[in-house]
This record gives sequence, structure tokens and C-alpha cells, in this order.
Amino acid sequence: MSGAILTLNAGSSSIKFCVFQMNDQALSRGAEGQIDGIGVAPHLKAVTADGAPTERRWDGGAQLSHEALLGELLDWAESHLGGERLCAIGHRIVHGGAEFHQPMRLDQALLTKLDALTPLAPLHQPHNLAPVRALMSSHPDLPQVACFDTAFHHGHEPVVDRFGLPRKWEALGVRRYGFHGISYEYIAGRMRTLDPELAAGRMIVAHLGNGASLCAIEDGRSRDTTMGFTALDGLVMGTRSGALDPGVILYLMQQHGLDAATIEDLLYKKSGLLGVSGISSDMRALLGSEDPRARDAIDLFVFRIVREIGALTASMGGCDGLVFTAGIGEHTPRVRAGVCARLDWLGFTLDPQLNAGGQGRIAADGSNPIWVTPTDEERMIATHTREVAFAS
Repeated sequence: MSGAILTLNAGSSSIKFCVFQMNDQALSRGAEGQIDGIGVAPHLKAVTADGAPTERRWDGGAQLSHEALLGELLDWAESHLGGERLCAIGHRIVHGGAEFHQPMRLDQALLTKLDALTPLAPLHQPHNLAPVRALMSSHPDLPQVACFDTAFHHGHEPVVDRFGLPRKWEALGVRRYGFHGISYEYIAGRMRTLDPELAAGRMIVAHLGNGASLCAIEDGRSRDTTMGFTALDGLVMGTRSGALDPGVILYLMQQHGLDAATIEDLLYKKSGLLGVSGISSDMRALLGSEDPRARDAIDLFVFRIVREIGALTASMGGCDGLVFTAGIGEHTPRVRAGVCARLDWLGFTLDPQLNAGGQGRIAADGSNPIWVTPTDEERMIATHTREVAFAS
């Protein structure tokens, strides 16, 4: 089968996209990029299939909606298909709830059910679904497929996902779901090629970026993860707090009069590396700073990773290997070194030279496996989209 698949990852102020050419069973990566600054100053920055960079800005762009910019993006993408026809679109949908744990063809009935999950991911779900709705109107015959970020974590033992709350709340969906599942699914598959023995065993994958989490994966399946009911839980992140004593929320409300909207803004946008350092949410800026607060933020980031690795090791009854991925995980030797320096008790020792190189296996001789490998959520979405949209 020939043709092209477009993958979309829509957020509150950006739309990331990638074009894949289908050729029999192969998927070839083509043009890709994103529109940033939606609602303020939209800016398209992309790379064509032959590696040529391109940019575009819109005059008066602050007035352009997601839907209008999506139309512009589709026009640009279709002009870079190399003569192929756009056959399907795959979407990253953050939340599939307890019901949806496989990629699915989108229709109005499914869209309505996914809309109902918005209270579980209010900052993500509406923006993920907006392009789906717009495309159903503008391109009603174009197949669309939903790929859920929660799906990989489906099938945990009930005790892993249960909170210590009255059971009526669990019946209403208050439980742990986990996120970054599309990335973890890709890494689990990739490790079957890179290190089949580790892939069949117990590994902890560290997806470390502006959003950060860990996943305990045994024989290719998620056993536990650090994110829970929302993408706020677990590790300290770029602007998100990570795990927090719920009593802190009560204190902020009762003693300082903060309302829900203010607390939401604090925990999602003003905490994490940014909040602790008072400088930046960008790890690169913190690594380049001599301000002691930058060191404090980095140290906290590393400490929480190490602590959660210990917890996930306990969940699996051991850990045979580590895998670092995503922006910080792939490109920050200092963070990897800081994490592994505290894990010698688990049999992990870095080779400093290999760690500085930052790709492939970076473990010292005699150490348990330690890997650095890029993730590819777009390829995972395109793969599922092809399977679902063109199932015989």
C-alpha cells in the first residue's frame, strides 16, 4: 500500500506533526515540525523530507484559532507529500480512561466518550480532540485514529492503580492511569532489537523531558509507573511539581486562600525545575548557571529519579537494566551520571566516555545494562494508524 499518514500532537499552544510515507510494510519519515505560539504569535518551523528547513509566521496570528492553523498546516503538509495522497491521520490522545486501551478509529460516538474524559485531563484532552473535531468537519472521509497515552499501562495489577480512598471514588474513575505510554511502547519494542535479553527481563525506562516519568517494564509490559491520576504525579518536571503531599494543597487553600485555578497554575506551570531554581525550566540553562539554586533544582530532579527507581525496582522484584530517553534523558550526561552514581547498589555503573557520547549502551564492564536511545512517538502513532485505518 502506498500513500501518506500524518501524525498530530496538539497542545494548548502548539501542534506537532510528522508525515510518514507508506511503502508496503515500511514507513518512511518525511516532513515534520510544529506550530508554536498559538494564541499569541503562531510560528511554523518545519523540516522537509530532504532536510531543508522552513519557517512561517502569520501577521495578526494571535486571532487565528487552532482550527484555522490546522488548515494551514494540512495545506503545507499536503504540498510536501512528494506526489503521494494523504490517506489517514493519527492523533496522540492523552487520556483513554479505563475503557480505551488500544488504538481506535475515531468517529462521533468515540469522540463523545473521549470528551467525557476531559475532567481527568483538563489541560490536555480538549486540545487533543479539537483537531479531530475540525477534521471530521473539513475532511469527513479521511480516516482518523486515536492513540492513547494511557493505553500501555492498561493491565496493571489492581493494587498498583488503586488509591487509599473510599471505593465509590474508584468507581468514578479516581485511580492511577499513567502517561507517556506511546513513548514507552516504542522503547519496549526498540529494546527487543537493541538488547533482546534485557527486553525480555525487567527494565526501568526513564522518559526525561519537560514532562518526566519512569516506567517499570517486564517482558515488554508496563508493571508500574510514576505518573498517576494526572500527569502531575511522580518526578519533578520542568514546570510541574511531581508527587506532593496532599496536605500541602489543603494548607495553601486554608491558610493562604488559594483557589483551585491558582493552585492548578502553580502546580502545572510555576513549579518543578522552574519553581525550585527561580531561573528556568530548561535543564540546559540550569546546567550552564552558577546560581546555587540551579544546582538545587538539578539535585532534586536527580534525587527523585533515584528514589522512584528504587520504588519501581521493588514493584518488579528487581531491575535488570536502565534505559534513558527523551530530551534530558538523551542529551544530558550529567543527569545520567548523577542518577547512576547513586545506583551502584543495584549493579549499575556508567562508563564515563560512553556516557559522554550519549548513544547506545553506556554501562561500564561488569555493570548491568544501561542504554540511551531516542524515543519516537510519531512513528508509533503512524504504525498504529496504518494498522487500524487499513485493517482488512
